[in-house]
Amino acid sequence: MTDLLFVNAAQIVTCAGAPRARKGSEMREAGILRNSAVAVSDGRIAMMGTARDLQHAYADAEVLDCRGGVLTPGLVDSHTHAVFGKPRFEEHEQRAEGLDYMEIASRGGGIHASVRDFRERAEQELYDLAVPRVRDLMSYGTTTLEIKSGYGLSVEDELKALRVIGRLAERFPLRIVATWMGAHEIPHDYRTGDGRRAEYLEMLIGELLPRVVAQGIARFADVFCEPGVFTVDETRRILQAAKRAGLGVKLHADELKPAGGAELAAELEATSADHLAAISEKGIAALASSRTVATLLPGTMLFLGKAKQAPARALIDAGGAVALATDFNPGTSPTVNFPLMLTLGVSQLRMSLAEALIAVTVNGAAALGLAGETGQIAPGFSADLALFAIGDIRELPYWYGARLCVGTWRAGAPCHPYENLGMLNARPPEVVPAG
Repeated sequence: MTDLLFVNAAQIVTCAGAPRARKGSEMREAGILRNSAVAVSDGRIAMMGTARDLQHAYADAEVLDCRGGVLTPGLVDSHTHAVFGKPRFEEHEQRAEGLDYMEIASRGGGIHASVRDFRERAEQELYDLAVPRVRDLMSYGTTTLEIKSGYGLSVEDELKALRVIGRLAERFPLRIVATWMGAHEIPHDYRTGDGRRAEYLEMLIGELLPRVVAQGIARFADVFCEPGVFTVDETRRILQAAKRAGLGVKLHADELKPAGGAELAAELEATSADHLAAISEKGIAALASSRTVATLLPGTMLFLGKAKQAPARALIDAGGAVALATDFNPGTSPTVNFPLMLTLGVSQLRMSLAEALIAVTVNGAAALGLAGETGQIAPGFSADLALFAIGDIRELPYWYGARLCVGTWRAGAPCHPYENLGMLNARPPEVVPAG
């Protein structure tokens, strides 16, 4: 693999530090270098220093001119549902007319609508629909992407979803992490009749889970722990079985009502607890004293029209580790724009810029068990990088909604094409001395 040398960046945001989730006040320092360059060798960050020094050390490297842009770690989107069929735009209008999430679901909408649609589509069609979505996600700076199943909710359809995710991982240069979420909902065909709900849980644990493990694509299991979906006891049972089978565990927790999901995540030592807009004070304390990452999804609450966002400030001030993710899905967060989550983190969740940056890099990586591999520009880490056409990192959340990414690399290999920085405040190229 050719060595690379990134030069002429106005700023390099390193997020360098301990290879684990950053908690509490540790999230306040993102680390910004000026007048520096980055050398990449064998797909990993080799060293940082002046361009002159690095050009001596890496004389044969391919030089990539950042042209006054800002170089950051590749963004880590640790929560998406990117494999689905049709969008659910009609529900957006229903919410405007006063229906809430659970009312729409009770009428056959929400996840149930996506399940019906998903089951009717062939694997190839679902793959073809997902390809441009993943390409769009990459174009905003993402180099690591989690994708969940959960719109199949039957043995064959859940395995089909995971196969699509596996094919996407093989096609694209970015890192894709698969999560099995057969416990995304109780399907309608298991909601009527005595014992049908228990029968679905038995199917998940006794039949589907072993086949998911044998398939070898999923790294995590996730359960929607919420009143009206899966109870705390049901969630505990499913995730304990998943842990015994060798999968990491995650939770959709306390999204709409406080139900003890965050406390359960801490009890199970889950890798992450996600959503958390309705987390209790007890839940905040439990996560702060655990190693579980609190993954917040501000785009979801914004799109649902909810006035209350997850309490990022309380979680961080209590000493917790917070990540941000898009929750890209067809019903409640149909956006591929990850930097928009930075904007919402600052403006809606009252996070500092440094906290938001750590949340989409280091802590996003930790939410996928990858804190020792990606999320930092530091020697030994995978050369997962994103280049933005801005002159100051504070512009990234400021220009909200704009697509500012002009290049990404995963392990030194191009993901989103490297383009000229001919926009906004990008500086003209400087001449780097060769000798």
